[in-house]
Amino acid sequence: MKADPKGVLTGAHFIDGDHACSEGALAAGCRFVAGYPITPSTEVVERIAERFPHIGGIFIQMEDEIASSIAIQGAVWGGKKAMTVTSGPGFSLMMEHIGYAAMTETPCVFVDVQRAGPSTGLPTQPAQGDMMQARWGSHGDYSIIALSPNSPQECFDLTIKAFNLSEQFRVPVMFMMDECVGHMIERVMIPPADEIEILPRRFYEGAKENYMLYHANGEMVPPMVKAGDGYNIHVTGLTHDERGYPSMTVATQEKLIPRLIDKIKLNEEKIADYREDQIEDAEIVVVTYGITSRTAIPAIEQARKEGLKVGHLRLIVVWPFPEKYIRSLASKVKAIVVPELNQGQVVLEVERCAAGKVPVKLVPHVGGTVHNPKDIYNAIISSNNQKAE
Repeated sequence: MKADPKGVLTGAHFIDGDHACSEGALAAGCRFVAGYPITPSTEVVERIAERFPHIGGIFIQMEDEIASSIAIQGAVWGGKKAMTVTSGPGFSLMMEHIGYAAMTETPCVFVDVQRAGPSTGLPTQPAQGDMMQARWGSHGDYSIIALSPNSPQECFDLTIKAFNLSEQFRVPVMFMMDECVGHMIERVMIPPADEIEILPRRFYEGAKENYMLYHANGEMVPPMVKAGDGYNIHVTGLTHDERGYPSMTVATQEKLIPRLIDKIKLNEEKIADYREDQIEDAEIVVVTYGITSRTAIPAIEQARKEGLKVGHLRLIVVWPFPEKYIRSLASKVKAIVVPELNQGQVVLEVERCAAGKVPVKLVPHVGGTVHNPKDIYNAIISSNNQKAE
């Protein structure tokens, strides 16, 4: 493999989603990865381990996912862009440190190649069962960002976006692949490095003696510094003041926690990313994300051939959830269908935003395989009949 000086492999490649994710991380400037092997995510770190020695990166196979998820945060405070990679049970083990990253505003990326659970479940088979865990898995109140690719090309493109969002908002970003997307092989176009938009880390530029680690200066996101550069920094998961020092007061909590949430919540429309297809005249809309967006297409096309006005909304950024858009959609259509490789997770958000204005029909699937398009088609027909009654 020949890379340019920045480590980017330009041109067309036939690779799977896991490897495309690796290349996206490298192109984004990631130079530290810590992880522990777990199916079906191992190929991501295998490629990272192969590529890093040639471009000055460091990969460490830690003793477990707990160690991996905190090691990357140390690397970030040392000035690196960093990520960890896991699946299922490993993602569960990382939850405490996802909360720590949110509390300390440590920009990093957590890649979860989802598989069927619970527990060890079906290690080699797909699911979308970690979507609510990605949003709510750690304890306390906080916000994160989560993206869901549906192709190897998006695994490359959206991994770069994940790093950019993590830097922009100083927040942990979840990259929610699934086994099918991770292991499917398709053509991936990688542009030259100078054509890839990379958001650099925003560092503090003032006098060292004036720096306060969490002083946002009227903005929602404070600038960072590197540990070891002579700044007085204190990074803690405890409730802390603007200096980073622990402060066990309600007043400090009331100032800190809303900002951690609002820096995402107040920018929901800027962060939102979705794809619309035939929404303009739709009476029924199928809402999907990840691999399910591809299995839904034959069902939508068949329904359209039969004269039904069916549109498709694919969520790319799932968290923060596009509340305003879904509310608007619910006021225009007559039914919403939500297929998921779980027993109903994101559908709960669709129902909440629809607020009873329109029927919302879940098409659940336990995982292990993808939906049969006929099941989604039948849900569309059922929703249309319900609409007609």
